[in-house]
Amino acid sequence: MGRHRSTPDEHGRPAAAPRPRSRGRSVALATALVLLVAAGTAVAVRSDLLGLGDSCAEAVHLDVVASPDMAPALRAAATAAREQKVTSDGNCLDVSVTARDSYKVAGALRAKKGGQGYQVWVPDSDLWLQRVEQDAKGTPVTAAGNVATSPIGVGMVPAAAKTFGWPRKTYSWTQLAGAALAEDRLRLGAADPARSSTGLLALTKLAGGARTSPDGDTRAAALAKTLSRRTSDSDGQLLETVPRDDSGTEQGNPRRNEALILSEQAAFAHNAEDATGSSLDLFYPKDGSPELNYPFALVDEDALSTDESRAAVRFMTLLSAPAGRAVLARHGFRTDGGGSPGAVAARAGARSPQPYAEPASPPAGAEEIEETLGMWTITVQSARLTTVVDASASMGNPVPGRGESRMEVTKASMLAALSTFTPEDEIGLWEFSTLLDGDRDYKKLVPTERLGDRAGSATQADRLSAAFRSLRPVPGGATGLYDTTLAAYKEATASYRSGAFNAVVVVTDGVNEDPGSLSRSSLVSQLETLSDPERPVPLIVIAVGPATDKDEIEQIAGATGGSGHQISDPADIQQVILKAIVQAGTRGG
Repeated sequence: MGRHRSTPDEHGRPAAAPRPRSRGRSVALATALVLLVAAGTAVAVRSDLLGLGDSCAEAVHLDVVASPDMAPALRAAATAAREQKVTSDGNCLDVSVTARDSYKVAGALRAKKGGQGYQVWVPDSDLWLQRVEQDAKGTPVTAAGNVATSPIGVGMVPAAAKTFGWPRKTYSWTQLAGAALAEDRLRLGAADPARSSTGLLALTKLAGGARTSPDGDTRAAALAKTLSRRTSDSDGQLLETVPRDDSGTEQGNPRRNEALILSEQAAFAHNAEDATGSSLDLFYPKDGSPELNYPFALVDEDALSTDESRAAVRFMTLLSAPAGRAVLARHGFRTDGGGSPGAVAARAGARSPQPYAEPASPPAGAEEIEETLGMWTITVQSARLTTVVDASASMGNPVPGRGESRMEVTKASMLAALSTFTPEDEIGLWEFSTLLDGDRDYKKLVPTERLGDRAGSATQADRLSAAFRSLRPVPGGATGLYDTTLAAYKEATASYRSGAFNAVVVVTDGVNEDPGSLSRSSLVSQLETLSDPERPVPLIVIAVGPATDKDEIEQIAGATGGSGHQISDPADIQQVILKAIVQAGTRGG
């Protein structure tokens, strides 16, 4: 993938003046697209839908941004459409394709920094569409279908594959990773799961398998930590880490990977270009391969002209026709109705009895993927967190349907979250309420230090666990939210640690109830002044129960680049913390 050029197609034609914009077309357009694709090529031929002709009066231009692995195939399809004078409503279809990493496009669309220069986005996975859709303020994207798939496996250089019994021997994901990583038996590389769908889907599969064993969370974190030592920033960079040739110098170079977690298409493209003896043999884990699914999405659909929208539908229809599927297959992709995957798989390095023809494993759920990404963020980048827990009297109120108080359920969830961190992470604990410590609304219970640090026979993790368990609601105490939040944030920014994920996590069950505290506007203003993009410390505020104010917590957290989360059940705190860490990381926190 990293070997392909990423420059856009230059064969543009002057475009016709766009038709007036048409609003509210999402449902109608999506329905029309499904009908066109489902109708198949036979209908396309009978109705002259392909629109081939000797000439056309004008051109309608379409800019497409695609993942680097998909972009060459789309360029080839666009070139064929141009040469054959394929039309959309009588206008020649003129498509330019630009290659861009999916995580970069997703980040730009979430921040509304992109979308104005292109009408279609084809990332390598719908994970990126989901990431954009999580942000209500981002540029809207409309999924219209999928153009191809590619399963994920483990590619090895021939010498390594032979020692693992390829192709005769098959492994599950955990068996393969465990054997590869045991005592550094194999130099196994992967792309960063925070930036790569391949890396994230594979890690989710691996973590899910590890969690079925005793101490599963610990095993999953240990596996992620080991894998992170040979992680590349992107899928393209990962392919540059295999030996350049079959010489002993290259094969034995400790900086070269002997195996890669990669897609079938990536192995196909690498082997097709290899002339140095560094081709890959591909293992397909027997418990199922997750797959990339290449969604075709319209960007800010309501802002597109009618000509642009119909041209997008037109181009996707071409990709689903036999000629379009053939183009995709020549570039190493699988397509619906494209016949046996054997030809593509063989060039990617597959051999029977490797289960390359088996259906892909069921896709992981959004919650499982977020949990895996949170675990990766925490495991790979050490964290420095100050946790601040509401101890006002209302925390003694019962949680409906649980038979426990908010405080008891909160403590259990916070202890579960604590178990996901490593000895290298730094975590501290404050509690807050009026009537807690004289005129102050807060008390520092445990300073923010490394969980593995010892004082006597106890570690920091032991001290934190004991402090969490000792939390009790303060009789008659009210929620002193504003003064506490400012004090905790001041200390966190003053003690910022470079190279770590720094954050303040505040858990509260109500609005500010201290009449003598600073105002909300003053708090927000001071937080904005303290916040420094070069030394980010996002504030993560979790509001529990019906007495909280969602707008308030979002405004307070937003002043620091953080996030506010309103939940009804404090048992969800652990999952929300992981989700918030992921969100802060993808925003640059």
